[in-house]
Amino acid sequence: MKTRRWRRWIFMAVLLVGVLCLRQPVQAAESQMLGDTMRLAVKVATALIHSEASGDSAVVKNVGFGEQLKVTEKTGNWYKVSDGYIHTSKVVLYDKNKKHIALTFDDGPDARYTSVLLDGLRARNIKVSFFLLGEKVEQNPDLVRRMQEEGHLVGNHTYHHVQLDKLSDAKAREEILKTNNLIYETTGRYPQYMRPPFGAWKKNLELRVEMMPVFWTIDTLDWKVQNTEQIIKTVEEKIKDGSIILMHDEYKTTVEAALRLADSLKEKGYELVTVDELIMP
Repeated sequence: MKTRRWRRWIFMAVLLVGVLCLRQPVQAAESQMLGDTMRLAVKVATALIHSEASGDSAVVKNVGFGEQLKVTEKTGNWYKVSDGYIHTSKVVLYDKNKKHIALTFDDGPDARYTSVLLDGLRARNIKVSFFLLGEKVEQNPDLVRRMQEEGHLVGNHTYHHVQLDKLSDAKAREEILKTNNLIYETTGRYPQYMRPPFGAWKKNLELRVEMMPVFWTIDTLDWKVQNTEQIIKTVEEKIKDGSIILMHDEYKTTVEAALRLADSLKEKGYELVTVDELIMP
């Protein structure tokens, strides 16, 4: 009898603890207040603003690529904006009072020098943008995965480095989509941005491949000069807020110049970001 009585008391105690736990309110995600100079820019084709910080809440409105939103706070994976809440994965957060520039690298990844560049960027906690050739993605998948894992933007530079405006629509799409699929198979993410070789873009091609073309404001001509000091001089003479710098990570001189520029530009008050943070209106 005593054994049964003890079992009954243990059962009642466990049941009481369970009831009390169920009655405890779920702790809400901690909110972080953001400064008056912080803004959001939509980085996807379309995004939803919800009434609450939940994907299950009512949709208040749709916003499109590049639209700027004033933000007041961050709660979990949601930003609070004037009309409601938007998920952090759909936008870029930036400070409108800071100077921003983007380092971009075409024609990689390169088996010799890209890893050296990635090491230097990781040591400096800097993110850049890589526009990759499909044939190089096939040759160096580990480097592509590393770019993605370390927070860099991974974009498309066609499969064979072709001039798109000299190709038929079908062939141009094939060059782009083949590379997109390789990047997706390697990283698990489908690229949204591409750098057309030679800056040559076919009219309305972005509508047929659903990608945003990214150009540049400073051409270092690093492939031509292959001189570290000359590359640095070219950038320093032309740099300004919003600059997109074109380089190629297949040259030792470029990697040396890029890392030195990263240090000097940060000292001058520039924030180095990926291109999606710069091409917003």
